[in-house]
Amino acid sequence: MSPPFDILPILLRGVGVTLELTLLSAILAFCMSFLVGFGRLAKFTPIRILAVVYTEFFRGTSLLVQLFWVYFVLPLLNVNLSAMQAGILILGLHFGAYGSEVVRSSILAIPKGQTEAGTVLNMKSSQILWRIILPQAFLMMIPSFGNYLIELLKATAIVSLITLNNLMFQGTMLQNTTLRTTETFGMVLLLYFCLAYPLTLGVRWVERKLSVGRV
Repeated sequence: MSPPFDILPILLRGVGVTLELTLLSAILAFCMSFLVGFGRLAKFTPIRILAVVYTEFFRGTSLLVQLFWVYFVLPLLNVNLSAMQAGILILGLHFGAYGSEVVRSSILAIPKGQTEAGTVLNMKSSQILWRIILPQAFLMMIPSFGNYLIELLKATAIVSLITLNNLMFQGTMLQNTTLRTTETFGMVLLLYFCLAYPLTLGVRWVERKLSVGRV
């Protein structure tokens, strides 16, 4: 295999780890987005306060510091997480905080007349939420969720700093041993683009499908 593609098989070893980290942390982020987003809208004040504290903390502090704190500080408190577990936890919680604002703002953007119409039809609050509010709000959430998913994929690169054997870690190790800096990081850049672009197309496809029949 001719340069620079001779280094591709080594880099591909980290692609699977990157995809696993992205998928699992995205699932956690998605769940936290709705859990905390609903918490921000809860009528019970302590729940709202907890949701606000969570959101402001993870949005207001560095992702890298959060990752280092979980991986290097928690073991001092007898809480030991693997690099993969720490990456999933922090990426999921960090992007879940941003996603919760998407959920909250999208639900609040639905006109109050929609809720009033459901009430007139003798629908329960839960029915109004699941049948009227969320279907419309979710369509509004998709573009932002898609953007955050791509940002999450790119953010997995920093987990290499706690020795997770992902794409960025493989690239760094390869560069250190071969000193082929331009070729190595050029291929890493290309691979991240090849992973991110299908996500962009997928989000657009989902948005088009869910928009069918809607004005």
